[in-house]
Amino acid sequence: MSQSLRAHVLLLAVVVVWGSTFVLVKGALTDVSPLLFNLLRMTIAFVALAIFYRSHWRRMTRRAVISGAVVGACLAMGYQFQTAGLRMTTPSKSAFLTGLVVVLVPLLSAVPGLRPHGAHPPRWNAYLGALLAFDGIVLLTTPAGATFDFRAMNRGDLLTLGCALGFALHVIALAHTSPRMDYEQLALLQIGFCTVYMAVSLHIFEHPYIHWTGRLLIALGIAALLATAAAFTIQSWAQQFLPATHTALILALEPVFAWLTSFAVMGERLNLRSSSGAIFILGGIALTEILPARIQPTAHEGVSLSEK
Repeated sequence: MSQSLRAHVLLLAVVVVWGSTFVLVKGALTDVSPLLFNLLRMTIAFVALAIFYRSHWRRMTRRAVISGAVVGACLAMGYQFQTAGLRMTTPSKSAFLTGLVVVLVPLLSAVPGLRPHGAHPPRWNAYLGALLAFDGIVLLTTPAGATFDFRAMNRGDLLTLGCALGFALHVIALAHTSPRMDYEQLALLQIGFCTVYMAVSLHIFEHPYIHWTGRLLIALGIAALLATAAAFTIQSWAQQFLPATHTALILALEPVFAWLTSFAVMGERLNLRSSSGAIFILGGIALTEILPARIQPTAHEGVSLSEK
C-alpha cells in the first residue's frame, strides 16, 4: 500500500471516530462542565503521548516548540468553542457546522500569509460554495419564517461557528508545519500546548464542576486516547502525504458519520428545514472541493517548491 493510500485510509478512520464522538461527548456533558472535560481529555492524551514518544523529548528544537505552540493554539480554539457549543445544540447540528471548516480552509488560503507553500488562491467555486454553505447555516440554525439575524441563532450554534474557524486555522497550520518536523513531535507538542491553553482559560470562561460517573469515564477514555492522542498523531503524519484539498474533502465526511451515530443512538431526526440546511452545507463543501481544480501539491512537494 502506498503512503498516499495509507494516509487516505487512516485519515478516513480518524474522521469516523471523530464523527461518532459527538454523541458520546454530548452525553458526558451532563456530568461535567464543557471546558473541564476538554482539559481532562487533553491532559490524558498528553500524558499518553509523552510516555509513548518519550525518546523525542531529547531531540526537541526551538522551531518544533514554536510550531507546536501555534498549532496547539488553533486546536484549543476549535475544541473550546465546539465543546461549549455542543452543550447547547444537537450533535448533528454541531457536526454540520463544524464541517464548515472545509469551506473556510480555501477562503482563508486567499490570504497570502496563511496560504500553504505551493497552494493556489481559491477559485470561483470556493466563494460560491461559501455562499451556499452560509444559506445552509441560515436554514439549519434559525426558525422558519425568521429573518436571519445572528442574535436569533442558538448560542450553541454561534459558538460552533467559532469552532469551525479554529479547526480551519488548525488545518492550515498543520499544512505549514507538518513537512518541517517529525510528526511524533508535532502531535506531542500541539496536544501539550493545547492542554496549557485550556488550563489557563478554564477559570476565566466557566465555573467548572464534575460528577464522576461510568459514562463520563468511558467518554474521557475514548475521547482522549482514540479521538485525540491517536487521531492527531495520524493527522500530523497523514498531512505530509495528502494535498490540502484531499484532507479537507475527507474531513467533510465527519458530519455524515456524526448524524448517522446520532440517529442510531439518540433517534435524532432533522426536520425538512434543517435537512435542507444540512444538504446546502454539504453542497457548499462539495462545490468547494470536488469540482476539477488545478493540481495541489502535497505538503512535502510544497516545501520543495518554496525552497527552489
